[in-house]
Amino acid sequence: MYDYIKGIVTRVTPEYITLEQGGVGYQILTPNPYAFHKTEEMQQVFTYMHVREDTQMLLGFKTLEQRELFKKLITVSGIGPKGALAILASGIPSQVMGAIEREDESFLVQFPGVGKKTARQMILDLKGKLHDLFTEIELPDEEVTLLTMAENGALDEAMLALEALGYSQREMAKIKPKLEKEEHDTEGYMKLALQLLLKQK
Repeated sequence: MYDYIKGIVTRVTPEYITLEQGGVGYQILTPNPYAFHKTEEMQQVFTYMHVREDTQMLLGFKTLEQRELFKKLITVSGIGPKGALAILASGIPSQVMGAIEREDESFLVQFPGVGKKTARQMILDLKGKLHDLFTEIELPDEEVTLLTMAENGALDEAMLALEALGYSQREMAKIKPKLEKEEHDTEGYMKLALQLLLKQK
């Protein structure tokens, strides 16, 4: 329905961004909302409209490759849009695809909502079908901005975003002390937190 939307990001929350275009604010769910920044500059968001009888969701991605991987993930039985977003939020989709190709179930079950059965289904459904994405897909590294007084809640925002992705309070409590020793903006905390969560499984 929509391939992409160019507009101005007017709001960033733990679950979605608001992209304004032509006087309309589009609420767009993304893997990591904090990869986007509120700015007066136009930004392009690749979109996917997910429609079911009981729900409609507009999802957005920083790159075309991210979106294409998302579309492949949601074809797997047991993985819905929010589960696919949580997998993409790791920031390392090439590792996800590598795990599928290697049939590495232990890596795949690290993601929220992915058990052994779903991991096995991902391998059965997607192995050998990701080569066109494997060498291309990569989440761009955003420049880490210096913390300001207004960004002191960055860690709290990151925790809310992780909760929205499906991580438990117990999982987050394990990594929070390490995060508190660091100084990042919200996106930086998100990237570090996701790395720590994947290591502790």
